Amino acid sequence: MFRSFEWLIGLRYTRAKRRNRFVSFISATSIIGITLGVTALIVVISVMNGFQDELRHRILGMTAHATISENGQALQDWQGLAQRVAHEPHVVASAPYIQAEAMLSAPPNVSGAIVRGIEPKEEDAVTDIGRHMVAGKLTDLTPGSFGIVLGQSLAESLGVSVGDKLMLITANVAVTPVGGLLRQRQFTVVGIFKVGMYEYDRGSAFIDLKDAQALFRMGDSVTGLRLKLDDMFRAPWVARELNRKLASPYWTTDWTQANGNFFRAVQTERTVMFIILSLIVAVAAFNIVSTLVMVVTDKRGDIAILRTLGASPASIMGIFLISGTVIGLIGTLVGVTIGVGIALNVETIVPWIEHVTGTQFMPADVYYISEVPSRLDWNDVWHVGLMAFALSFLATLYPAWSASRVQPAEALRYE
Repeated sequence: MFRSFEWLIGLRYTRAKRRNRFVSFISATSIIGITLGVTALIVVISVMNGFQDELRHRILGMTAHATISENGQALQDWQGLAQRVAHEPHVVASAPYIQAEAMLSAPPNVSGAIVRGIEPKEEDAVTDIGRHMVAGKLTDLTPGSFGIVLGQSLAESLGVSVGDKLMLITANVAVTPVGGLLRQRQFTVVGIFKVGMYEYDRGSAFIDLKDAQALFRMGDSVTGLRLKLDDMFRAPWVARELNRKLASPYWTTDWTQANGNFFRAVQTERTVMFIILSLIVAVAAFNIVSTLVMVVTDKRGDIAILRTLGASPASIMGIFLISGTVIGLIGTLVGVTIGVGIALNVETIVPWIEHVTGTQFMPADVYYISEVPSRLDWNDVWHVGLMAFALSFLATLYPAWSASRVQPAEALRYE
């Protein structure tokens, strides 16, 4: 009998009162606080998920899931090694590479870069460089042509474009009749790529593997063998298995070792942001405590009358539990709705704000990524919603218990 009665009274206490508008104002403030907290949590977590995925995608677009090298020296029989690993589980493709630092000169501009010698067709099976070409093609790199593919920012800093020539200077010393000179060779720009990460677009260049072997005097050897796996998250396990099977002098590393600290930092920042923004919801939940305490004080006479009519302490407690829980539920649902809507449209909203304000939030020369990505994870939405609702429910316990302890005789003494 009291179930519908408790709901009726509890819902009435959440609406505006003629006698005490301040209590109603505090209720509205609590709802708004929970809404803002839930919205901020969902949007921030979604944006950080987007950053994590985008960074992982762009970094792995330039690096491999796993790399095999020979301890302390160049990899000699890389063709035979490639045939061996091709039959390993989870290995989809492999590609040889040579990597070294060099100086690029296009007078009057000079810039350092990481130069990587590759087999264009095999490289396409391992990384995504070919999909990020903005001028020319990766397959334009041919043996003996001494062509070079530059990152867009690197090309801009050198002031060159496709068809222009530049000088590549290595740290290797060539002995000549006039003494030792740094080895250098003229290259022709045959392509330009843009990954979207300033670090790579500004400091990376690609040449053909044969040209790199001749330039760096490596004969038929290479720096290492890059692998692509069917599941990048299995890379640590695959690397351990390859180290066990191949043994010395080969050594296999995976992308989590090369970039582990970076991704752990992103994950730590994500966790810290979740905790900090959860405090917004906690403060709003504390407002629910204040609201219900004031309502209990204001309704002591009503509580006493209900008790004399036969309502049990449990029923009184239920009324105020319903009242506070409804406030938390409304704030949570509205916050989830707004947060999901913003998270799904961040990549549209942010450029519009940048256009209106005339400012760029993330300059490419400062941040790894110049755009604000977002990936909505429904598990995160459920966790945020449940956390907000749980805090709201817990906030109602003490006021509701306090209401159930009101003694009718004391409450009605001065009525």
